[in-house]
This record gives sequence, structure tokens and C-alpha cells, in this order.
Amino acid sequence: MRNRVMIVVATAALIVGLWLTAIPVAAQAPAAGFPAYRAPRAADGHPDLNGIWQALTTANFDVQDHEARPGLHPELEGAYDAQHAGQGIVEGGVIPYRPEMLAKKKQNFDTRAKANPPHGEEPPMGDPELKCWMPGVPRATYMPFPFQIVQTPDFILMTYEFNGTSRIIRMNWKEEAPVDSFMGWNRGHWEGETLVVDVTGFNDQTWFDRAGDFHSDALHVVERFTAVSPYHLQYEATIEDPKVFTRPWKISLPLYRRVEKNVQVMEFKCVPFVEELLYGSLVKK
Repeated sequence: MRNRVMIVVATAALIVGLWLTAIPVAAQAPAAGFPAYRAPRAADGHPDLNGIWQALTTANFDVQDHEARPGLHPELEGAYDAQHAGQGIVEGGVIPYRPEMLAKKKQNFDTRAKANPPHGEEPPMGDPELKCWMPGVPRATYMPFPFQIVQTPDFILMTYEFNGTSRIIRMNWKEEAPVDSFMGWNRGHWEGETLVVDVTGFNDQTWFDRAGDFHSDALHVVERFTAVSPYHLQYEATIEDPKVFTRPWKISLPLYRRVEKNVQVMEFKCVPFVEELLYGSLVKK
């Protein structure tokens, strides 16, 4: 009987000891709140991020917290074009604009639907998404469209459903951007389980959202893609632009793997939909 009691006591002590030992391990989980995860390996030994991914967020409306708003023409479209409320993806909740730049953001929002033709005498007006321009980085990632990652050891292709946009991430390159562009000059490297993409060489023609949040041609974005489960990537982007913001700021959100049978990135070439908007006034009646 005494031996049985000692065995029970010893077993209980072992269980308690293992439980107490596990507490520090749980505390070492990544800051984003996800447990440690090791993704399947690609042929080169790095995490395999191949697949079709999509954000489930309202950040394309506004990267900061926002309430529901009517659309541009509620008298015609009712709730069809309405903006629903959503939680922001900006860490800390506020974009650190230079005070003199806030007026530009307000002007962008007020004129978001007053598009004018590109290369005209007037500066561009209207949301670039409205005009079917390439959405830029990081906006392409959290628009309400899927995108696909195709991974090789030397290059990673990201292709987006919106307007057939794509970008090539050159792994371990040192060359600087040869020219400014909508999607920037993308150079990548691996930090353990994380794909880090350093993006420079932007023009100033894209926005972060429909709320008019904007940047200059001095924009610098550092993205981090980390697999946190077979079905999720944690996405983070640090945004720096000394012409517009007082300090760097950061966004973060999960990306979800599309797992439907035969899922694929479809075609959404929106240029024909905006020809009347941009050039209708130039057509002889």
C-alpha cells in the first residue's frame, strides 16, 4: 500500500513539474500570438510559401480604425457601394503624418472619385484603385483579391488578381532600383522562417487605401512573410517616408491560404471599365 502511495505522489510531482516547465515555453511564443511553427521546406531548404493567399480585412477602405460610411452614390446604389466598419491594421492605431501633410490626405479623400487623365497638365486626382492603376506595396497585399506566390531559390513571383499586377522579388541582390515604378524594386532574403522583402524605387502615384492615405517617392517598405500554420502567413510591413511621416510605422495582419478545390487567381483586367471615366470628356460627341 505504501509503495502505491509513493508511486501516486511521484507521478503527481512529475506532472506538476512538467506543467511548470511548459509555462516558460508558452511565454516564448512569437509576439504576434502564434505558436512556434516550422513550415515545409522548398528544394533549397527554405520555408515553402507557394500557394494562393488572401487577406480578410477592411484595410483597403482605411488602414486605420473606421466606421461604416455611405458609398459615392447611395441615392443610386443604396448599400451596394457602402463601406462597412472595420478594425485597422496600423500598430498603435495612428499614422504619424507630418502636420502639413494632413491637408493632402483630406484633399485626396474629398477628390477620390474625381479622376483625371494621366499625363495631363493637372496633378493626378482620384484614388489610383478607381483608375485601375497598379496598387503598389503594401496595398496589393490587403486588397479584397487573392494573390499567388511562386517560389524559386533565386526569384519569387507574386501575382495579384487586381489588374493582373505582379512583382518579382530578387533574392540576395544588391543592385539599386534602375527606375521608379508603381510596385517598387523588390529585394528579398530569408531570416529563419521569415521571408524579408526590402522595397524601394517607388513613384508617388499609389495610395495605401481609399481614405486617401498616401506617400511620396521616398517611400521605403520592409515586408515580412512568416508561415505560422499550414494555412496562415503572418504579414508585417514597416513603412518609412521622411517626406510625409515623422517616423516609421508598421502594419500587420494574417493572410489566409485559399484551399478550395481547383482554386486559382482569376483575371480582373479593369482598364476597359475606366476608359469612360478617364477619357470620356475628351471624346467628340
